[in-house]
Amino acid sequence: MTVPVLEISGVSKTFGTNHANNNISMSLEKGEIVALLGENGAGKTTLMNILFGHYLPDTGKVLVDGQELPPGKPREAIRAGIGMVHQHFSLAPNLTVLENVMTGTEPLWSLKSGVATARNKLRAISERFGLKVDADARVGDLAVGERQRAEILKALYNDARILVLDEPTAVLTNIEAARLFATLKEMARGGLSLIFISHKLDEVMATADRIVVLRGGRKVAERKATETSNAELAELMVGHRVKRPVRTPSVPGDIVFEAIDVTVRAGGVDRLKSVNFHLRAGEVLGIIGVSGNGQTVLSGLLSGMERRSDGEMLLFGKTVDDLTVAEAVAAGIGRIPEDRNHEGAIGEMAIWENAILERLPAFSRYGVVDRKAGQEFARSVIEAFDVRGGTSTSRIRLLSGGNMQKLILGRNLINRPRILVAAQPARGLDEGAVAAVHERILQARNQGTAILLISEDLDEVMALADRIQAIVGGRLSPSLTADEADARTLGLMMAGDWKAEAGNAL
Repeated sequence: MTVPVLEISGVSKTFGTNHANNNISMSLEKGEIVALLGENGAGKTTLMNILFGHYLPDTGKVLVDGQELPPGKPREAIRAGIGMVHQHFSLAPNLTVLENVMTGTEPLWSLKSGVATARNKLRAISERFGLKVDADARVGDLAVGERQRAEILKALYNDARILVLDEPTAVLTNIEAARLFATLKEMARGGLSLIFISHKLDEVMATADRIVVLRGGRKVAERKATETSNAELAELMVGHRVKRPVRTPSVPGDIVFEAIDVTVRAGGVDRLKSVNFHLRAGEVLGIIGVSGNGQTVLSGLLSGMERRSDGEMLLFGKTVDDLTVAEAVAAGIGRIPEDRNHEGAIGEMAIWENAILERLPAFSRYGVVDRKAGQEFARSVIEAFDVRGGTSTSRIRLLSGGNMQKLILGRNLINRPRILVAAQPARGLDEGAVAAVHERILQARNQGTAILLISEDLDEVMALADRIQAIVGGRLSPSLTADEADARTLGLMMAGDWKAEAGNAL
């Protein structure tokens, strides 16, 4: 009987009263892909941080090729052949790919740098695993998918035999994700052993050989991918059957916002080009498109983050100049930013501080913040939107992604905004959290809120939107009703083909 390449035995880890990991054991064979599945906050990332030496376990041990790994020592993990690709990239954006890969690999007292040798090694790894990237490109100039390839190359450059990927597709488009998993399968065929953390059932079923499911810090199941189903895995993740809400027909109200031939120009480049769209009370307008086609600018236009260069905007029937953030908030426009960690919350601040962050004047008097009122507001959001993992005074960075998203959603929806800009609202969330967020969006729509839904997820847009427009190169297509939309038509529209069957309806 062969010894597993990796074995995690009886690992437990507690943070205060929170049992992040509770007596977890799992193994990994050579050339095997194991998916570590669980809802946000289930303990997946904590377990992998223990494996890599970032955290010390309270109990348990990690063995590589049968030899116990010294706990809490990342350098020893690297020497043992473990590489980790974090969800939030750890590359230096001002350095080139090659410089990032070489960082930390040469002794400080070396008289010269082995750049030529490193370049040849990087090229060989790139060709072997099909991870094409320009070694001399500045990381800050790379697309998200290219940055991820650079992260993987850095791990492989350190001779990793066991590769751990934490939510590898959280910031990737569907096309980039498909390419990544094709690469991972090829790497496994070449003898590399892989663990990838995920809560996306389709990618888990399509890629993994085995699936380990965590819930509430415990290992609750282990399945071969060929012997389970999406439905079973979803139920194992959350402990009950998950059912996403269903959009019902609605009768939209008055137009509350309209953009007429609006252009946004920055640095001599038109980031939005003569776009036309409108929002109605009690309706969801879905904007679908591949990342980088102007979605962020479109979101910023309504939330006061962007300034138009040309065109006309009407808010509640009246022509308006460019909105400031304060004016947008005062007008009843709520915002769910696409990047909750960098745009939606300040990690070191308390949950209550983040809850009132965009509405400080309502919780201040003579320049002094009313802490009691702020904490009471946060508690009401926590209760109404089922935010788990902390109290109003806890730091928000301690929340899982799904619970942070529910807090951001709650602070906007609890007072029923007239308009909600929801950018990638379910990105990186587990199945249970997705269902909860979708339900709240549809509830807001049914209560009369006009919703601009911006998403790269076709299924999400088709499930929530009453009308749909595609964005390509800063331009917006004509709109389709939900009844006219199907995956093929929307796919063509995302590629810039707006003459597809129903694509001329306004």
